[in-house]
Amino acid sequence: MGELFRSEEMTLGQLFLQSEAAYCCVSELGEIGMVQFRDLNPDVNVFQRKFVNEVRRCEEMDRKLRFVEKEIKKANIAIVDTGENPEVPFPRDMIDLEATFEKLENELKEINTNQEALKKNFLELTELKHILRRTQQFFDEMEDPSLLEETHAPLDPSEVIRGAPLRLGFVAGVIGRERIPTFERMLWRVCRGNVFLRQADIEDPLEDPATGDQVHKSVFIIFFQGDQLKNRVKKICEGFRATLYPCPETPQERKEMLAGVNARIEDLQMVLNQTEDHRQRVLQAAAKTVRVWFIKVRKMKAIYHTLNLCNIDVTQKCLIAEVWCPVSELDSIQFALRRGTEKSGSTVPSILNRMQTKQTPPTYNKTNKFTSGFQNIVDAYGIGNYREMNPAPYTIITFPFLFAVMFGDLGHGVLMTCAALYLVLRESRLIAQKNDNEIFSMLFAGRYIILLMGIFSMYTGIIYNDCFSKTLNVFGSGWSVRPMFDPRVGGNWTDETLEDVKVLQLDPAVAGVFKGPYPIGIDPIWNIATNKLTFLNSFKMKMSIVLGVIHMLFGVSLSLFNHLYFQKPLNIYFGFIPEIVFMVSLFGYLVILVLYKWIAYNVFTSKEAPSLLIAFINMFLFNVSGTPLYSGQMAVQTILVLIALACIPCMLIVKTLIMRRQHMWQRRLGTQNFGGIRVGNGPTEDEAEIIQHDQLAQQSDEESEAPEEEEFNFADMAVHQAIHTIEYCLGCISNTASYLRLWALSLAHAQLSEVLWSMVMRIGLSSRSIAGFVLLSLVFVFFAILTVAILLIMEGLSAFLHALRLHWVEFQNKFYSGQGFKFMPFTFDSILEGTFDE
Repeated sequence: MGELFRSEEMTLGQLFLQSEAAYCCVSELGEIGMVQFRDLNPDVNVFQRKFVNEVRRCEEMDRKLRFVEKEIKKANIAIVDTGENPEVPFPRDMIDLEATFEKLENELKEINTNQEALKKNFLELTELKHILRRTQQFFDEMEDPSLLEETHAPLDPSEVIRGAPLRLGFVAGVIGRERIPTFERMLWRVCRGNVFLRQADIEDPLEDPATGDQVHKSVFIIFFQGDQLKNRVKKICEGFRATLYPCPETPQERKEMLAGVNARIEDLQMVLNQTEDHRQRVLQAAAKTVRVWFIKVRKMKAIYHTLNLCNIDVTQKCLIAEVWCPVSELDSIQFALRRGTEKSGSTVPSILNRMQTKQTPPTYNKTNKFTSGFQNIVDAYGIGNYREMNPAPYTIITFPFLFAVMFGDLGHGVLMTCAALYLVLRESRLIAQKNDNEIFSMLFAGRYIILLMGIFSMYTGIIYNDCFSKTLNVFGSGWSVRPMFDPRVGGNWTDETLEDVKVLQLDPAVAGVFKGPYPIGIDPIWNIATNKLTFLNSFKMKMSIVLGVIHMLFGVSLSLFNHLYFQKPLNIYFGFIPEIVFMVSLFGYLVILVLYKWIAYNVFTSKEAPSLLIAFINMFLFNVSGTPLYSGQMAVQTILVLIALACIPCMLIVKTLIMRRQHMWQRRLGTQNFGGIRVGNGPTEDEAEIIQHDQLAQQSDEESEAPEEEEFNFADMAVHQAIHTIEYCLGCISNTASYLRLWALSLAHAQLSEVLWSMVMRIGLSSRSIAGFVLLSLVFVFFAILTVAILLIMEGLSAFLHALRLHWVEFQNKFYSGQGFKFMPFTFDSILEGTFDE
């Protein structure tokens, strides 16, 4: 039970693993995830370790699997995830896995290569088909002048052909549609207008065999005269990445070629369909087992990487490892080692020995799905020192409560609770879906935090009697607006008085006005009072001070358990006691004044109550102005201030002087021998050995925290103690003022909610007709969106961050240093969760 309030007790163990059983033993340790291996070869290069070849083989298999996974995703095939946890393959199975992955990779590469070649051939034939069709249309237009005039061509090539003694040459090809304007301008400039270009767009986009993208292309035909222009045209086409195709000159040859091209396209389409079907079958078969393969390969890689951290015995028959592990899990670790030894078939058992060390162990706090979110909040501030008090168990209650003090609204709390309940009740299904959205994953990880924040917000909303900025009059107000007689009006309040006078003050001192306190929370009549904000300001400000001082006193009290556990009595007498006395004398007294004022004054004497702020300021001035709160107030406050001032030198000077005296006394222990003569006034050698042995036994815990005993430096220690004392004394003031954010955020949330209601919902409620009902429906949608966006998300995040700050700075700094390092066990959990990215 003690491990709930402080980190688990850790031990350093030495593992002796037989070479043939080491792989299986490490595999079993990875399954339970309770062992952190230390690197015993820090000076050895990674490429010079024993199992580097096995790690490389695993990386090569992982690369092949990533290639297969990429092809599966490219084909839009879903990877089957059954949640299976496959066992780690034996080392002898690595050859079979390598052969399987090699065969699969080569088959896919061969299919892709053939498919790309077929697609390239299919693209060329498709482009040639369009060229033959379009060029025939161009030549038909040339033979029919009426068609040519309709095309508004700048040059009539038919007249050139008929009138010229030489025939025109031409080239035909395909070019990207976006290059056509630049291509045409370049032809005109280079050939000086001596060529004729005709082009037509291909309606259907064509698939690029290299990238798989759909591209739009155009067919063109260029007429020219002479070989010089022909060479220029071909170079320009080559520069613009245009593809030229042979095109026969006679219509009959073009027709025959087109028929042959169409036949070849049909045959290629059939072969492409068969190739794609075969590729789909291969990828679908791989998609069923690729996740299992990933887990197996990465488990093997993790095991060999861990084995590289071990030392190898000179006999090459034994591996030596050093591990950090919880003492409570030693039995399960021993059982895992026996299971691994049996699985490997070895007859020599693996040995786990506990070692004595002065090194600081890692910090391990055992958590479950409920406490993990709160532990993450604490760890975000800093990992606790070994066996230091863990703030997480207390944060489970204090964090959502302080959040609710700032977020107190019954309606908003219900909405937040419902959202958290959805995540909690469907957590198994949501985990199986493995949503990759980062914001959703963060909210899902803190679902229990949100649930408690919503429940506590409902509670504080009832206390504030606030639901969407409106109060709930469940039990009836404790105030009566019709007293039998009111001396202020000279008789009873009439209906005319209630109608004509807009502001009526209800004096609780008048008989019959105040019937009694509201059963729970704030009386609903305050919602219509003109001094509502004044009353809530006073109430919430004092409440924030009371909660803040109690919270800080609780944090200081927890430091006592740290001092007792680490056996540091000096920190108790000259650290904890002066700190608690200092805070109680000043701010604890302020809390008592607040509670006393609430209890001591009633409706008849409330006007005579003095101001607490003035009384607290006069306390430091050794003065009592006005009416005192109680008799003997001056003497009590003077004594408390003197006690608080006396605590400062105890923390500032006395502790440092005592530590220096202890150090000097330890140095005088023993004797100094010069030529066999004992010098000094200390005890004899035997007595010194006994004293030193007793002191070492008492200081074993302190020595275990530091590998070497540091030399005592009085100046450094004095400066350190001075900084700590000044920080604590000034921090008591600033931290108490910091808790006023509970008051500020609570009022801000209530005012935002009230403004949203008055500016939005009042518009929909202003009309009672059918049109008003439609308007109310539209306004309610707008109101709901703003409520969720502003009051739930924005205000909720603001209150969350302020509650986080109060815990990190005002609460945890009283007892929690957070300078340790986290226990990072060797485990396969990340692989099983599907986090394959490394």
